[in-house]
Amino acid sequence: MALREQSYLILLALSEGPLHGYGVIKTVRELSEERVRLGAGTLYGALDRLAADGLVAVVGEEVVGGRHRRYYDLTGHGREVLTEETARLSRLAATARRRLDPGLGLET
Repeated sequence: MALREQSYLILLALSEGPLHGYGVIKTVRELSEERVRLGAGTLYGALDRLAADGLVAVVGEEVVGGRHRRYYDLTGHGREVLTEETARLSRLAATARRRLDPGLGLET
């Protein structure tokens, strides 16, 4: 199952444990080296789709300073999909390196 970049980064952000929305936004920005900046609408739309696909789940809720926080985490299936997609991207990157520098051989 190939993932869109934003979905991949959201799953990767959750790979170390549950986060609330702002935590996901901040972690995705860090993982992407400031290239991907999710707005709240984009984030929650993506989280809803990922939850519908069984890749993430709401694992807690709280109110902090009058604001509602919902915490998300990977499901077992979500971790499997993230692992498979990471392996696919690694193979693709290895192929790209060989094509860009044929002298590299198979040792990368």
